[in-house]
Amino acid sequence: MTSSSAPNDREKVVSKLPAWLKQNLKLRAVQHGLEMQVAVEQGLKEWCSLASAPAAVDTSGAESFSTFLPPGDWEAFEEVAADRKVSRIQGLAQAVQLWLDSHPAPDVVRPEITRRIIVCNQKGGVGKTAITAGLGEALAEAPDKLHAVRVAKALTKALRASDTQPSDEPVTDDPLDIERLPGLGLRVLLVDFDPQCHLTNQLGAEPLPMTGDSLTNHMAGDPKGDLRDLIVEIGDEDFGGRLHLLPACNDAFLLDVRLSAVRAREAALERALAPLEADYDVILVDCPPSLGLSMDAAAYYGRRRDNESPGQSGALIVVQAEDSSADAYELLTTQIDDLRGDLKIDIEYLGIVVNLYDSRRGFIATSSLQGWVDIKDPRVVGLIGDLKEQKEAVRMKRPLLAYAPKSQQAIGMRALAREIA
Repeated sequence: MTSSSAPNDREKVVSKLPAWLKQNLKLRAVQHGLEMQVAVEQGLKEWCSLASAPAAVDTSGAESFSTFLPPGDWEAFEEVAADRKVSRIQGLAQAVQLWLDSHPAPDVVRPEITRRIIVCNQKGGVGKTAITAGLGEALAEAPDKLHAVRVAKALTKALRASDTQPSDEPVTDDPLDIERLPGLGLRVLLVDFDPQCHLTNQLGAEPLPMTGDSLTNHMAGDPKGDLRDLIVEIGDEDFGGRLHLLPACNDAFLLDVRLSAVRAREAALERALAPLEADYDVILVDCPPSLGLSMDAAAYYGRRRDNESPGQSGALIVVQAEDSSADAYELLTTQIDDLRGDLKIDIEYLGIVVNLYDSRRGFIATSSLQGWVDIKDPRVVGLIGDLKEQKEAVRMKRPLLAYAPKSQQAIGMRALAREIA
């Protein structure tokens, strides 16, 4: 059955496909950067060109399926199906399966050098931990599933959508704002570098005991074992064993004191984490609200290495749309710039994330947001609203993207991940 009302000189075709086959087609088409109608067109042509029909496909429970094809393609397919004595539903299913078999899922693109992202701001309470966790989750999400991602380029557009859509309602498919995209599927290590252990607690892990081993011990040159033994997996099916956490320990309150006696102390974090890098594509460090030696070590770890492409590693600065964040931002960037000059290293800014934003707070919020946008270098790469899902996820000690995968905050985290990917 066809209708010539479709645009671009294509005809609408209505048939049936099993739900599982339709879902596989949708995912694979996105993975290859194609529209579904193009994938179906290619599959039908390939099927018609075969010398005989391939193996039968189980079409039980087939549901209505429509697409748009060039004029005449469906009629040509129907003639071949009649010659082969197969139904149109079976022939279409075979054609789709044939296209899937000839277009396997692409491999996840992995960086040649492990990316090192330090999430930082001298000011506490801006949500560095939430951004670290959400970004890591978005980077690790399953590449064989489709996830809602905000793709609007204008921050004000994204803001209007987050303000006007109730956060407890499911995401609607607005083609201007939302796309369903495969997860990035990267292997991610989250490092809780804050002695307050917020990241560890938020993700449901236990802080390391003061009497045992810790990242602090390894940085201070006094390890008590293999750092790998301290790592825990953040278990959720969408992360597929790709998301891990190095928990914090309260002994990090003494880190600056212990580092003061360490040779080449700026490289202490790198020496500790270097043995882990081969296991991960991205290492995210949730930094403490400090301008001390520990922050120097984190900034040094995030420097651009030899043969590393620009924009891969560096500092991601989390702020709020209020005045005290601006003061803290100046202190942090001064410290990083001083470190750049003193050690002659390249520490890149990966961007600014404006977190916990709510335009209903009035002129201070909106004008502060504009102030961040006006900086330009580094530019704003993320805008995350102040909504209830993040707080609920923390209370439940679950990853945000597992607890509320369709929330506006989750969509914003995925957009952030792709913005800096």
